[in-house]
Amino acid sequence: MAAPLGGMFTRQPPGPPPPSPGLPGQASLLQAVPGASRSSNSMLVDELESSFEACFASLMSQDYVNGTDQEEIRTGVDQCIQKFLDVARQTECFFLQKRLHLSVQKPEQVIKEDVSELRNELQRKDALVQKHLTKLRHWKQHKKPAEVPQGSLAYLEQASANIPAPMKQT
Repeated sequence: MAAPLGGMFTRQPPGPPPPSPGLPGQASLLQAVPGASRSSNSMLVDELESSFEACFASLMSQDYVNGTDQEEIRTGVDQCIQKFLDVARQTECFFLQKRLHLSVQKPEQVIKEDVSELRNELQRKDALVQKHLTKLRHWKQHKKPAEVPQGSLAYLEQASANIPAPMKQT
């Protein structure tokens, strides 16, 4: 089969990833995504960006707009999206690896980040509670105590007293 959309999606399968130096648990992380360690971080980000742009380019190409061969277009788009997902997994793996390095080398830094995130969450929730309390105070100030009688019998008596008498027909 010819390469879909003018050879834009030609793809060679990646070879096995080279062994990575570092901690014992890292090799399993890197092996989960084939070829994850073959790129440096800047190349990986560039590859992620170009694969993302290729997804849009495949959807905006003239072949897709004209709809000449739907199956070939679908295959090309699927390949493009799959490549983007693969590179995204590799990028995620890279950052997980860096996070693992950080947690082993500087565990206090990870704890500081967690504490900071918890503080931010508490501040957000406190602000939300204050907003609701303000609304409650506003609602209580505008509610007249005489309008809401205590008990269902008192409510029925007050409601029935407000019903106008029927008009007599002549």
